Amino acid sequence: MKGWGLVLATALLAAPAVALADPCEGALPAPGARFDGPVRYVGDGDSLCVGRSSDPSTWIEVRISDFYAPELHSAGGRAAKTMLEDVVWRQYLQCRAIKHSYDRVVARCTIDGASLGDLLRARGGVEGGNGRGGRR
Repeated sequence: MKGWGLVLATALLAAPAVALADPCEGALPAPGARFDGPVRYVGDGDSLCVGRSSDPSTWIEVRISDFYAPELHSAGGRAAKTMLEDVVWRQYLQCRAIKHSYDRVVARCTIDGASLGDLLRARGGVEGGNGRGGRR
């Protein structure tokens, strides 16, 4: 019986880690390709998923090219994620792929012609994440 308690405790401790994994599983577009769709998931202050259907296997994981938010585990990271959610949640994005980076595409995305980076800065978004700062 004691062994089952340890198994249950381990499973409960591991559950939050599983919940944090992003659900985006779609194929990445080639550099230069245009894609669009509503925002389906926000991972942190500069990463999100775009997908035309409710099926995560079609969602494209995007790293915003023109904004570098603090990392989620750093000071300001959670606030940056909340700000991105407020700006993009259920909005329809138009994006242009720039390059691949790890398992996502770096893309310039807009809402009604305004870049996400500009929209975040207009709301007082603070940059400070890994990568190069500044506009792209």
